[in-house]
Amino acid sequence: MLTLIYLSSGLFFGWSLGANDAANVWGTAVSTKMVKFRLAALICSIFVILGATISGAGASQTLGKLGAVNEIAGAFMVVLSAGFTVFMMTRLNLPVSTSQAIVGSIIGWNFFAGMLTDYHVLSKIVSSWIGSLILAGVFSYLIFILYKKLVPALRISIFRLDSCIRLGLIVLGAFGSYALGANNIANVMGVFVTISPFKSFQIGPFELTSTMQLFLLGGLAIAVGVYTYSERVMTTIGQKVARINPQTALVVILSTALVQFLFASAGLNKILAALGLPTIPLVPVSSSQLVVGAIVGIGLAGKHGSQIQLRTLGRIVMGWITTPVAAALVTFMCLFILQNVFDQKVYHKVSYEITPEVVARLQREGVGIKFEELEGYYKNAYHFNRALKSYGYDQKTLNLIFQYAEIDKINIINSARFSRKVAGWFTDTEIKSIMLLESSSFRHKWELAERLILINPIWNPRRFKTQAELEAYQRKFDYLINFFRVE
Repeated sequence: MLTLIYLSSGLFFGWSLGANDAANVWGTAVSTKMVKFRLAALICSIFVILGATISGAGASQTLGKLGAVNEIAGAFMVVLSAGFTVFMMTRLNLPVSTSQAIVGSIIGWNFFAGMLTDYHVLSKIVSSWIGSLILAGVFSYLIFILYKKLVPALRISIFRLDSCIRLGLIVLGAFGSYALGANNIANVMGVFVTISPFKSFQIGPFELTSTMQLFLLGGLAIAVGVYTYSERVMTTIGQKVARINPQTALVVILSTALVQFLFASAGLNKILAALGLPTIPLVPVSSSQLVVGAIVGIGLAGKHGSQIQLRTLGRIVMGWITTPVAAALVTFMCLFILQNVFDQKVYHKVSYEITPEVVARLQREGVGIKFEELEGYYKNAYHFNRALKSYGYDQKTLNLIFQYAEIDKINIINSARFSRKVAGWFTDTEIKSIMLLESSSFRHKWELAERLILINPIWNPRRFKTQAELEAYQRKFDYLINFFRVE
């Protein structure tokens, strides 16, 4: 029951996303009367759930690198604060960005917990937001020009053209809904991934991972938001940014769906990498920005830029700026209240140390540090980063030092109870190797990992050939750490 209470903030945020962002896929179609709202809501709900469950994992990994929320009570408040921020903006009929709200909330948690914000990842996210906005405008500009040249050449009757556009809005709306679920479910449930209360299980030949279960719940919440509150926001998107017709509505949906799919497709990324081409960041992008960028692109392509309602557009841009700031402030204040008034643990304290063992482990990775100058204990990431700053390490080296210096006390006690909880998930060989460590203590995660590999090579992550196998191993190892961690 407590787990469900904590996850309720994710469900609320999913509802807010559905209420706000469904308009970015269907607003233009519904506002032009080409598709009825009820049909749009049904199709959107089905495909957003499929997109979230099947393809939602990619973008969540980027958010995890920005800030890994390590307590479920903290994750509850991070998502609740982001959802509250989006809800208030939605009440003002502004199509704000859920992506920016959750990023702002994660940064607020980082400040409260004394964690470092990875500014390299943050700059990657922000540049993706800007790039996706421009890309949506470019796509809509080119597609609209192509449409204007192609349709007259085909000499299609007005009635037939109307039917084709209506069908196109439905088909592309389904594709856009799938892309919305795949890209934006990370905003709803991404912070819960590393602390998921669910266990993976098999359904025939398929494994339903803990992450997929989280994303399924989030997708259902989005669907409820679509049905209950999205219709009013659709009028803002479809009528108040620029005056559009059914033809331009088709271009808007296609442009936004393409861009969201590009920033959510792990499969496409693998193909590009295999061909030696630059990959596209798997980042939750703002569907609100994309649709506005697409509408502006059409306005420029049609030489009707003056029809764009600049005042409304300006209010939307202000919403994009204020959303992450507001979300960060709300999160910080709410975490303080949750911790000090309700006595809930909102973050797991992470400390660091430089010892001869840590130095030796880093040397095996090719990293040399000055032990005499850095030896000692550091109570949080800020203090540790300040000590390392003057040495001029590059980001990759800093990440390794933080990884191996992190203190994470682990005591393997009552492994028999652990074996009963994970039976059917962990293999018998994996369970046996863990039980051989009964009464053992470790101060760092990498110490436990190395001991397990010595006992049985099945724990060596280098033996895995696919990303899916590596991710399955990581889920098991994370669960193992959380089970035996000493607070």
